[in-house]
Amino acid sequence: MRKSSPSFSPLFWLIGVLAVIWFVWAQPYHLGQGPQVDPRPVLARGDLAAVENNAIEIFQTTSPSVVYITSIELRRDFFSLNAHEIPSGTGSGFVWDNEGRIVTNFHVIKDANRVHVTLHDNSTWKAVLVGAAPEMDLAVLQISAPTEKMHPIPLGESYNLLVGQKVFAIGNPFGLDHTLTSGIVSALGREITAVNGQIIRDVIQTDAAINPGNSGGPLLDSAGRLIGVNTAIVSPAGVSAGIGFAVPVDDVNLVVPDLIKYGKLLKPGLGISVGNKRLTDRIGLAGVLIINVQPGSMAQKAGLRGTSRVQGRLVLGDIIIGLNGVAVTAPADLGRELAKYKIGETVSLKLVRNGQEFQVEIVLEAMSS
Repeated sequence: MRKSSPSFSPLFWLIGVLAVIWFVWAQPYHLGQGPQVDPRPVLARGDLAAVENNAIEIFQTTSPSVVYITSIELRRDFFSLNAHEIPSGTGSGFVWDNEGRIVTNFHVIKDANRVHVTLHDNSTWKAVLVGAAPEMDLAVLQISAPTEKMHPIPLGESYNLLVGQKVFAIGNPFGLDHTLTSGIVSALGREITAVNGQIIRDVIQTDAAINPGNSGGPLLDSAGRLIGVNTAIVSPAGVSAGIGFAVPVDDVNLVVPDLIKYGKLLKPGLGISVGNKRLTDRIGLAGVLIINVQPGSMAQKAGLRGTSRVQGRLVLGDIIIGLNGVAVTAPADLGRELAKYKIGETVSLKLVRNGQEFQVEIVLEAMSS
């Protein structure tokens, strides 16, 4: 038996029409025509907290000193063999003086064929390399911008920093213009490896967010003074994980003048050349064998002797076995100890000559790295 289609009575249709009319009339809010509701009153903000005012003042005062650095690299097209210039990396830096000198990390510009520096007013200038210290991951650039565009960064101190001090970082992470992050000094006396494999000692550790693009930018104290140059992060993903490092400003303030004057870092030295550990191991010596003593050097004035040949017989030079009471067994030990001192300071060397131990005082002199 075939089922018939359901039919709707007129009463059912009437009820439906009345329901629609009621909905439109009684619920106008759903059609955007409801009664106007006044916005809630806004609570007055009041004065900013002192810590907020401090951060704002630091950013407004210091950001004109911070620059954006773009490294340009030449790449050869695989098919046409034509060379093209492409951006190879970005980083940050800061104005060192009114002469147009810019300080940044060496690793920011090390592979660049050309470098551009963008100032706070968004003007871009071609930069030339003045000097570099890969062992400290520092470099100085020069731009020809007029003096009125230069805003040298205020310098502070790093020797008296304390764990827990408030710090600020300004840079261009991920190419984002002038970003401020804050944190604390989370540790002191850290060591990191420079791009040339040498160890940078007494580095500042901070939890202020430092990301790609922050490299070369300033780490500031709560007075807005430079206390370090942001240089590295520890993160498996390459982004901030709460551990960043900065080269202390006390070191920066020693390195940069050398880079400006000589184009390289001058280190305290003895005025000697020494044999490598493989050589001393082969001849059974414990210590650092002096091969040559530079004429006119402090070492020569102190009477140190180098290795020589007398009538075909090898005569070993002095062997350094200690420096200021610290044992020296290899050239790396000697370099590590010398790095603790400054040019012009006097150190005491413990040496062996013809099987006899003796000590000599010597003034450290400037040696190119």
